[in-house]
Formats: sequence, structure tokens, C-alpha cells
Amino acid sequence: MTHSLHRRGDRESLSNDYVVFTMSAKGFNEEGSAVKMKEFLKILLRHSPVNYGDMVTGNCHVKSPEEIYNNVQDTSIIHGVFTDPEKVAQILKDLKEADLGVSVVVSGIHDETEKSCLEAHLQKHTIEHSLGIFGQLKRLPSDEVLQLTTMCGHGMVPVNLLERVIGKIKRGKKTYREAAIELTRPCHCGIYNPVRAERLLRRLVPLMTLDA
Repeated sequence: MTHSLHRRGDRESLSNDYVVFTMSAKGFNEEGSAVKMKEFLKILLRHSPVNYGDMVTGNCHVKSPEEIYNNVQDTSIIHGVFTDPEKVAQILKDLKEADLGVSVVVSGIHDETEKSCLEAHLQKHTIEHSLGIFGQLKRLPSDEVLQLTTMCGHGMVPVNLLERVIGKIKRGKKTYREAAIELTRPCHCGIYNPVRAERLLRRLVPLMTLDA
């Protein structure tokens, strides 16, 4: 899975940004996996994710918890976002004990995710890296902007939306928290981190003009 790999930022910014998710494998363990997905979601919710959702239904800032849970299907992909690596370690311990038989992916700073695995007495099966962006890099937005837009790996948080919420903050029409939630909603599967988004907006907004 690659949609959570392209988050940009320095270590300080990424140190509070971890995604834990699961999906079944078509033709292998997909049939009847909805029950396991629901149990996975219950485990995530015990640890208070700052965002969560299902690729089938949407994220918790758009859909109700009941709607997300009740609509979990064999083809679901359940995601949760956390700001504390200790919570990730505890989630992995709970998942190991539950032994659901589904693949689990954790995205985050590698040495921190390694610590979480070690605390849960788990060994990583596979490690994926993003090699970055190739091509005409001068045509890209600034890195400060990309840190906010790349938290949605499917590109559902575009630059023009970011510019709009920055304008609302500048004009006093939205708080930083409200603006972060507005950016979170379009990320359908629920991997956007509103806590990190608020922190990044507080850095970025003073650098922008009112016309943004």
C-alpha cells in the first residue's frame, strides 16, 4: 500500500503522525473478512484515533461512527491516525493478541515504528519507502504546502482548498482547528491527520498574504 507513504516534513513534524490500517487480499482472505475488519476497527477506537475511516464509507469527520462500523464490508480498508507512537505499540500488542489473520500496515518514522514493533514483540514483514518526486520540481508548490496536501495520498486535498482555508483563517472566519478539519474531510479513507494539520497551518498562515 502506497497512499500513506508520501507525507513530507521534518522529523519533528512527522513525529506525531502514524497511520495504522488493514485490508484483506482478494482471492486469499477477503471472503468473510468484514467481521475481522470490524474487530480491527474496535481495537483502533479503544486508542482514540484523531481520524479514522473506511475506504468504502468515508472518514469520521464526515460519517458517524455507527455508519462507518455498520457499513464495513469484505472489501473495506480500515484506517486510523494516531499522534503517539506508544499508542501504536499498544495497538500492535492488541492486534497480536486478537490474531485476526489480516495484514496490518503502519506508516510513520521508521525507527519509531520499529520500536513499536519491538514493544509488541513483532517483526516487520516488509518495509516500503517513498523515493520522492521526480521531474519538474520547480512546478511544485512549496514544501510547507506539500506537507499539508500530501497527508491525503489520493490527492483529495488540493492546493486551492488549502489556499481557501488560509484565506478564511486570515479573515477571522475560521479557527486553525476548524480549518484543519475542513482539510481533513475530503480525505475519504481517513488517513489525514487534523492535529498535525493544525500545527502546520499555524506555521504556514503567517507566511501567506491575505490574497492566498
